[in-house]
Amino acid sequence: MSTTVQLIDALKRQLKAKGVTYADLAAKLGISEASVKRTFALRHFSLERLEQVLAAIGMDFMELAQAATDAPHLVTQLTRAQEEEIIGDKRLLVVAVAALNLLPLEQIVATYRLTEAEALAYLLRLDRIGFLILRPNNRYRLLVARTFSWIPNGPIQAYFRDEAYGDYLDSRFDGPKELLQLVSVMLSPASTQALLDRLRQVADEFSQQHQDDARLPYDQRHSLTFLLAARPWMPKAFQSLMR
Repeated sequence: MSTTVQLIDALKRQLKAKGVTYADLAAKLGISEASVKRTFALRHFSLERLEQVLAAIGMDFMELAQAATDAPHLVTQLTRAQEEEIIGDKRLLVVAVAALNLLPLEQIVATYRLTEAEALAYLLRLDRIGFLILRPNNRYRLLVARTFSWIPNGPIQAYFRDEAYGDYLDSRFDGPKELLQLVSVMLSPASTQALLDRLRQVADEFSQQHQDDARLPYDQRHSLTFLLAARPWMPKAFQSLMR
């Protein structure tokens, strides 16, 4: 993880710890909330802006650097062995995904057919695996970064490809919270790389929104899964007609 990412993530943790929302920060800085969100999402801070943000929350740069140093190392990907252990027990997988969605223990129990003792046991296993840190009062802190992803073609992606992709795509995608667009284009290598970078940025921005909305009551949030994919591809029927 780069130093810039560590500093900005530490700054976001400080905002949350001090109860300062993006709207609060925007008011203190005299700019729009959208500008604050964009700045944090893109991690694009001038030194002047960073100093203004720190002053607004009563910190200096040395304190921010210390907060970044003290933070536990967050992983962006598990090992294959860790994924295999999680996928080996579907209930453990359910609890791991619930943890990624920042559900507290009581909400996991209320949502799934698990007793409190069972859910706690799975959280303990995730603690041992290195997925999270279980804290007093059955609270936990994730050890996976906001940009976390499963191993490409790894055990968990293979499971979802075999078990969930068909179910996910078995929809008309015409509901009020649904969207499906298939866009086929011909691009230069530079434009292709720019597209891939933009898709990663979109995923990162909504991961941040997921973190921001986690403070809302459970009944004010709903599960939403979006799939970003891009690869050189041509339907087999088209390929058969190629010269």
